[in-house]
Amino acid sequence: MLAAGASRRFGSDKLLYPLTLHGVTLPLAAHSLLPWLDSFGHATVVVRPGAEMFCSAIASALGTGRSGAIRWVVCADAVQGMAASLACGVRANRDAAGWLIGLADMPVVPTPAIAGVRNALAAGAALAAPSRAGRRGHPVGFASRYREELLALQGDSGARHLLQRDEHDVVTIHVGHAGIFADIDMPGDLQHL
Repeated sequence: MLAAGASRRFGSDKLLYPLTLHGVTLPLAAHSLLPWLDSFGHATVVVRPGAEMFCSAIASALGTGRSGAIRWVVCADAVQGMAASLACGVRANRDAAGWLIGLADMPVVPTPAIAGVRNALAAGAALAAPSRAGRRGHPVGFASRYREELLALQGDSGARHLLQRDEHDVVTIHVGHAGIFADIDMPGDLQHL
């Protein structure tokens, strides 16, 4: 999960914003992590340098059991953009058979979307992503054959060009939940959750 952004458009650290969903108030990033921790035995969260307070706040909000399943990875190059964070996460899990890339500012991604992408990769898909009404959302999964290209990413567009280039290889997981699109960039975006 990528959590190394600067939240410039939000005006404060959006990942720590107290968000109430289903009657539970947690920092936004903690809500984002819950379905990942439900889907996997552990999750790697890529953060920027100096994120100790953030990591501590999220760990405290999730409790000892869940926070123990998080591996925090500091991306020294986080200011260079999303691609640097993504490459850092792949590097930290270099020997994996594949990677699911999620964003910490997406607090309502449904667990079935994450599980569907995971299962597609496990079944041999090169690329996988959830879709609703013909529109691709998050998370996105990459098989190990993309390792070197993911490690070489630069800029702030992440791996979008790989998905566009190899669109015919993307296994689509159809979901009915718009949470696969709901990222929080500005305070007004919270109203749409």
